[in-house]
Amino acid sequence: MTQTPQLAAARDARPPQPRRPRVHRAWSVAAVAFVTLIGAAGFASLPSLLIDPLHTEFGWSRGMIGFAVSVNLALYGLTAPFAAALMDRFGIRRVVACALTTIAVGAGLTVFMTQSWQLVLCWGVLVGLGSGSMALAFAATVTNRWFVARRGLVTGVLTAAGAAGQLVFLPLLSVIVEHSGWRPAALTVACAALAVVPFVWLLLRDHPADVGLAAYGAEAFVPKPAPVPGAARRAVKALFSASRTGTFWLLGGTFAICGASTNGLVKTHFVPAAHDHGMPVTAAASLLAVIGIFDIVGTVASGWFTDRFSPRRLLAVYYGLRGLSLMFLPMLLADTVHPPMALFIVFYGLDWVATVPPTIALCREHYGDDGAIVFGWVLASHQVGAALVAFLGGVARDALGSYDVVWYSSGALCAVAALMSLVIRQRGVTATPAATPVTV
Repeated sequence: MTQTPQLAAARDARPPQPRRPRVHRAWSVAAVAFVTLIGAAGFASLPSLLIDPLHTEFGWSRGMIGFAVSVNLALYGLTAPFAAALMDRFGIRRVVACALTTIAVGAGLTVFMTQSWQLVLCWGVLVGLGSGSMALAFAATVTNRWFVARRGLVTGVLTAAGAAGQLVFLPLLSVIVEHSGWRPAALTVACAALAVVPFVWLLLRDHPADVGLAAYGAEAFVPKPAPVPGAARRAVKALFSASRTGTFWLLGGTFAICGASTNGLVKTHFVPAAHDHGMPVTAAASLLAVIGIFDIVGTVASGWFTDRFSPRRLLAVYYGLRGLSLMFLPMLLADTVHPPMALFIVFYGLDWVATVPPTIALCREHYGDDGAIVFGWVLASHQVGAALVAFLGGVARDALGSYDVVWYSSGALCAVAALMSLVIRQRGVTATPAATPVTV
């Protein structure tokens, strides 16, 4: 059958269809997000290394230094839900670039401080606001926009980026602190955050539609939604809506205990606690870095498990095992690294933030399009729990001369979190749209 001139002309007038890339652009966006989270991880690695040097140089109590860290951790969490909404309004790229710059400014200004309130302002407020603006809500937003398939796996990989950054920064920063003082270490954190900004600005994209693609694993192309005004109002509205459900309070409670038993306790106080038993700071920091190695394995595996098993049951297992390990820690601390301590590091590291992928999955399952914002509020509870223990751990050490009661209390709280996880109701499973064949 011959084509009419009109059909031939219409065919020739159609714009050429772009070739589908062999590797979906979503993977390059995830890679940029991974590098970004690694570059910003220095801010999370430094507080545990600052406690003893600041106490020695300025005479500030460990409780005072812990208070500054607690402000940082609390703002890290409380900023996250608003950051997720701001990403819907202004785009991921702008928000993350501004957040990294704020981290760099806050960390850099600490080298000039002479009063404890300046530590609270620079490290607590500025670094807290900056880090909160690109916290795990960043990972959740990237995953929700760019992926339909493999969401659990990608969430696990991006969550592990913080651990990878810890692996990179902790040994380096501990050597700098020991040989050159804490100020060069703070400047290293500032420079690392600034170094990532060009990668974010040049390579990160806000939405698959920006490059003419559907999300990875999606059936159809989805146009980029219009910017959502009223970011703060939307964040608060999502909070009020979610707070009317029991699931939100259970997720918030379990994640508060998660923060108390990780960032607030181990990340902040493990190094000084080990140093109390005669272990060199560099050795203790290296153990935290090794936790980061196994955290990468555990979190990626957790993402894979989350795609296949009940998230709430996974949470119960993770919290139960973490509580058990913390109960044994006071008996393992010594002036050298011995096999039982090495076993704790491996066991605890596999569980460090393995709770994140199933928690994000439950937020997505129960709250749909607001899942990333609701997770931001759940993350706020995580950081409030971390902030309380960062402060109370320092107070307990000042008052009792030991961290033992803090380890035991955190282990008991983890057992409570395991029970709370099992109480979370599972929504009726809706059929996931079958993914069209996609390239990897």
